[in-house]
Amino acid sequence: MHDNTTLRSCQDILVVDDNPNNIRFLSHILTQQGYRVRKAINGELAINAVRSSQPDLILLDIMMPHIDGYELCEQIKSDPQYRSIPVIFISALDGELDKNRAFRVGGNDYITKPIQVEEVLSKINIQLSLLNLQKLLQEEAQARQKAEANYRSIFEHAIDGMFQTTPEGEFIKANLALAKLYGYDSPQELIQAISDVNQDFYVRPQRRDEFLAYMQLYDYVEEFESEIYCKNGDKIWISESVRKITNDQGELLYFEGTVRNITEKRKMEEELRKQRRISEELLLNILPQYIAEKLKKNRHTIADHLPEATVLFADLVGFTELSAQLDSTELVTLLNEIFSSFDKLTKHYGLEKIKTIGDAYMVVGGLPMQPNQNPDHSVERVAKLALAMQNKIKEFHRPLPLTKEIEMLKNKPFQLRIGMNTGPVVAGVIGMSKLQLDLWGDTVNVASRMESQGLPGKIQVTQATYDQLKYKFKLEKRGIFNVKGRGKMTTYWLLDEQIL
Repeated sequence: MHDNTTLRSCQDILVVDDNPNNIRFLSHILTQQGYRVRKAINGELAINAVRSSQPDLILLDIMMPHIDGYELCEQIKSDPQYRSIPVIFISALDGELDKNRAFRVGGNDYITKPIQVEEVLSKINIQLSLLNLQKLLQEEAQARQKAEANYRSIFEHAIDGMFQTTPEGEFIKANLALAKLYGYDSPQELIQAISDVNQDFYVRPQRRDEFLAYMQLYDYVEEFESEIYCKNGDKIWISESVRKITNDQGELLYFEGTVRNITEKRKMEEELRKQRRISEELLLNILPQYIAEKLKKNRHTIADHLPEATVLFADLVGFTELSAQLDSTELVTLLNEIFSSFDKLTKHYGLEKIKTIGDAYMVVGGLPMQPNQNPDHSVERVAKLALAMQNKIKEFHRPLPLTKEIEMLKNKPFQLRIGMNTGPVVAGVIGMSKLQLDLWGDTVNVASRMESQGLPGKIQVTQATYDQLKYKFKLEKRGIFNVKGRGKMTTYWLLDEQIL
């Protein structure tokens, strides 16, 4: 596994803002995370910076003199050379029209000031991860195109073999190219060695019968592919294009045709199929199947309004403090083990993981699992997942600390804060070249608050979720308290499945 700091040190971020304080602040936090940071205080300097050395990502303010952020983004995205650079807008403008305009001109994400460090780092990480994935997919496509070009070059310049055979399978004539193709020194040697192609030629003897059956129906067969034996016993694949030769009465005299060696083509096709399977598996690792199918058919923006979904947020309690005590390899290995166990549970309950943000984990129930399938609202399965995650996290114990500052935590199991909410959401993929499913809406925001304002080891749910679980699960009223951004709300603790 790669060291995240090493990866970040190779990634260049351009910060564009006419406020020096904002630039200094963003530069400081990004440099601390290991990114290379360049700065521009206006649009003209930003364009020069992009042209002199293309950055991996741009953080862009909107309100700037002369060239504002919208115009600058539009200029960058209009140039094919720079179109793939992710642009994250950072602005005090928080209206929907402002955000919509940002996405229309090519922005990949939007952050509203005042700046929240965790949000900035999370969204940068998402965009750079998607950029890296896109590069991998492009490299795979280029390799496939190169393989196809090599294949065309090889076979377009090949000299075809030519032959005539009796209906019974005996060679009448053969040219030198055909003899060499089969490993013989001359056509005469080939004709003498192979007296019956039915027995001495095809790897699958019935292949000749299939050929004869086809020729009874048609006068011509093109690219009839078969595996055959060469003189030395090696197997190769050939493609035959053959026609009937008849007399004036329509009686079959013999077959004649051409042969090409397609062994390399078959190998390349198998490799292409393998690479395509890898690409599709990679796509399905980050997107639900129904979204992946839509992307294959239509590269435009994909968005679906789901009238009822259940969103779950889970966060590892105290992991931020612990991460300061672990080296990067140990930290990532531990997170990978924990989140991989959550992935298995998510798959078991037929739900969809949306993303991980640092040490937080986000899941949704209610997405259609197959193309053209109505969304299956699965609040009960999300509840079962939450309970299973709380049980699973008890299997993971905190490693020994490197300092005495967190001595009290050593060898104790991890704890999760989990929050759930049910309601309408918008699910979609923003942009044409960045592959990332995400969710939007008040339902998502409240689910996040249920987690962040919950308690360690607890699962906090809203009234909407409670109403659908109360007959099958054990729940306990937490009470009415102030939820940030929403005011007073009644919430509940999910305790266990109901025992009937």
